Amino acid sequence: MRRRSRIAGKEYIAPWEKAFATVLTPFEEFIHRQTTSGILLMLFAVVALVIANSQLNDGYHHFLQQEFVIGMEGFQLSKTVHHWINDGLMALFFLVVGLELKRELLVGELANIKQASLPIIAAAGGMLMPALIYVAINPEGHTLNGWGIPMATDIAFALGALALLGNRVPQNLLMFLVALAIVDDLGAVIVIAVFYTETINIAALMLASVMIFVLICLNLGGVRRILPYSLIGIILWIAMLKSGVHATLAGVLLAFTIPMKPKYDPKRFYSLVRDSADHIKSLFAQNENIIINDALRSRVRALGEGVYKVQAPAQVLEHNLHLPSAYLIIPIFALANAGVPINWAEFSDVIAHPVAVGIGAGLILGKLIGIAGFTWLAVKLKVSDLPTGLNFNHIVGVAFMGGIGFTMSIFIAELGFAQYPEDLLMAKTGILFASLISGLIGFAWLFFKTKKSNPN
Repeated sequence: MRRRSRIAGKEYIAPWEKAFATVLTPFEEFIHRQTTSGILLMLFAVVALVIANSQLNDGYHHFLQQEFVIGMEGFQLSKTVHHWINDGLMALFFLVVGLELKRELLVGELANIKQASLPIIAAAGGMLMPALIYVAINPEGHTLNGWGIPMATDIAFALGALALLGNRVPQNLLMFLVALAIVDDLGAVIVIAVFYTETINIAALMLASVMIFVLICLNLGGVRRILPYSLIGIILWIAMLKSGVHATLAGVLLAFTIPMKPKYDPKRFYSLVRDSADHIKSLFAQNENIIINDALRSRVRALGEGVYKVQAPAQVLEHNLHLPSAYLIIPIFALANAGVPINWAEFSDVIAHPVAVGIGAGLILGKLIGIAGFTWLAVKLKVSDLPTGLNFNHIVGVAFMGGIGFTMSIFIAELGFAQYPEDLLMAKTGILFASLISGLIGFAWLFFKTKKSNPN
């Protein structure tokens, strides 16, 4: 008979605490965060569309174009609300993306090259084919600037859609999609840095380089507190903003300099906990009131410091930023950027526009051909193996889900068509409708094709 351990002492539990007490693995936490973020994205995108197609449209756009000044006299940053969201808040989103990329590359699904080869190949196909299809439809002129738009996959939206399928979706399929989408994010970051850069300001770029060097020195010097990285990161963001390279990339660069190695390994931490427990027990015997027992309080604080040091700073920061990123930044971005006025009388002309057609064909067909086709070739040529429990029906479903390109696609569209508002409108319309169609097809495909193999 199994014996239950009894824990002595009292515990105060506030009414809402139990909802936050569930222990999740890092992967489960990531899936939960991205799934919830995807649902919020859907909600706020719908809200933005409703506002943009109502009498509130003028007020909505007027608010986004309001100037907002930060700083003091002599040093001020003046941007519209829309720019502060896309250049400022999204830098924090890219910081989280960078932290996720670093974790996956060092210890996650992409750390083992054999295990990572299939999602890497699939992601490469999923970026290449949409871009080629777009260029084939828009081979010249300023509309060519949109070639990077259909390359992106929105991991939050895609995982949110997969979550609706429940037990029909194997865990390995979620892991495959996560790995694929993270490689896709890395590709999008490189595309933005290399191809969507404005005129370069050499002095600002040099300052950014110095800040990156300082961040690397902090890492190599063993600095583990987040505050110094944050302060240097703000200067890096300002330098990137002035340099012409998109400011949000400062978030990725900052993420890659934050330490990923804990100070204590679990064995060392266990030893410290055991010693601390013995001290706490003896101090508790002297006076059990921690408010007036300074020695007991100091020992408890030291134990808390050990809990911090057994975790990697990058992992702690990623955990701390997941709430504002998933539940605040991304919904605000959707609300500010998904407001597309739709003129149903001219809708056929809109979706027939070369920009909308290129994006739609890229996201729907390009992602399918690229992800499923490259995966099929990799398996047939014995370069990689399908993950256990998956078949090509799963891969085709994920390929359609990969055509949901909301957040990063809209972000790239804002960069590519900043000077062409009409084409930006066509691009956003193409993104929204192609993402909707891809998501619906992918959901239906997986619902019917996986039902028999996963009846529970």
